[in-house]
Amino acid sequence: MHNRIKLHAFFFGKNNERKGKSMIVQLIENIYQFLWGEWIHVPLPGGGSLGLSLLIILLLPAGIVFTIKTRFLQIRKFPYAMKETIGRAFKKQDASDGSMTPFQAVCTALASTVGTGNIAGVAGAIAIGGPGAVFWMWVSAILGMCTKFSEVTLAVHFRERNPEGDYVGGPMYYIKNGLSKNWHFLAVLFSAFGVLTVFGTGNATQVNTITTAINSALLNFNVISKSSVDTVNLIIGIFVAILVALILLGGIKRIGQVAERLVPFMAFIYIFFALGVVVLNINHLPSVFGSIINGAFHPASVTGGVVGSFFMSMKKGVARGIFSNEAGLGTGSIAHACADTKEPVKQGLLGIFEVFTDTILICTLTALVILCSGIPIGFGADAGAELTISGFTATYGNWISIFTAVALCCFAFSTIIGWGLYGARCIEFLFSSKVIKPFMLVYSLVAILGATVDLGMLWSIAETFNGLMAIPNLITLFLLSGTVVKLVKEYFHEK
Repeated sequence: MHNRIKLHAFFFGKNNERKGKSMIVQLIENIYQFLWGEWIHVPLPGGGSLGLSLLIILLLPAGIVFTIKTRFLQIRKFPYAMKETIGRAFKKQDASDGSMTPFQAVCTALASTVGTGNIAGVAGAIAIGGPGAVFWMWVSAILGMCTKFSEVTLAVHFRERNPEGDYVGGPMYYIKNGLSKNWHFLAVLFSAFGVLTVFGTGNATQVNTITTAINSALLNFNVISKSSVDTVNLIIGIFVAILVALILLGGIKRIGQVAERLVPFMAFIYIFFALGVVVLNINHLPSVFGSIINGAFHPASVTGGVVGSFFMSMKKGVARGIFSNEAGLGTGSIAHACADTKEPVKQGLLGIFEVFTDTILICTLTALVILCSGIPIGFGADAGAELTISGFTATYGNWISIFTAVALCCFAFSTIIGWGLYGARCIEFLFSSKVIKPFMLVYSLVAILGATVDLGMLWSIAETFNGLMAIPNLITLFLLSGTVVKLVKEYFHEK
């Protein structure tokens, strides 16, 4: 048993441990139920009903509304978005002071979205919702492309320059500059939820993933003993904290330069090995896609009755898509607003590429690694990264655990950098640019906490506040939908 500090004891003390934990857990559960509990029930043909949560009620209609209003822009202009993104990756570009190149901006946004959820989250969705969850993940991604496009377009259109000359934008700024003062409280709410979220979602939980991955690899190859794990964790935490501080304190240009190099590298390596699993198990591919399609509407027939709920399959797939690509949360638009571009719609199209890469490409490949490899899946039980890792090791052998450890570390570290920028922008909006550097120092030091503390329910807390960010953002998107349509028509000279 490792001598890790228990999170609840750290905050409440040993005497009040049970009482304090009970109160906090109850509060988080209530908020989570508010976000994901079944608000309404839609009758289904043949009996039964489909329960819909608040976030699904808000997120899916947002994607549908913007898809219809822009005349399926994410499909019509998809080739253009690919050309503008992939094409720019091989072109030398420079950005003005206080900004990033458009490609650096999309890489920074991808840095926060392409994370451990792509490995662990997809595995969990399949285990609880069955293979059909993958289909609903695709649906949410297609709709989410247009939602993300709208967020990015608005963020660039309504952004500002701060006193240091940096571009600042995101939901808080398109609320402030796009709506009347009566709605400005939404900007404050978004920023406050953002600050509360970044330390958990963006930092501590990610560093915990890094230490777990490194420990697993080192223990498997007998490099360290179990008794030295705590010391290794502390060293990892200090190293990550220093590295994060050096990058974030280097300003917006350094963040963009790191993201531009790290994200394509880690994505390429992961895609390469994942495609290898699919190719080596190509004979399973037709049946896998059959189970995904059939399981989307008849999960019981694929899972042996363990997952018998159509709603559960849809819920897990939609939730995985939403929280993987962050469409509707508004966070990615903060990075895109830093782009050195005069065309909001053009940058918005890069948001389409972002969702495609994160969910359609990387999340799908993770699902195929699990389903094509033929490993046993304990449907109905929680699962995480270990299920994905099992898919790789079943195909390549135990040596691939080194790769999975590196992939998890890269994914987690990129998320730390991306969310560091988001937190800085949120706290700057609430106070001033003077608090950015102190915030970044504190944010960096949280890495040590994440490496050495038993996080307990911090995952749930982080996910809950992450979901709360979506509410003010989605309300604003609906109110500014007319502006998005106008900008699209002007850019493409449509009638």
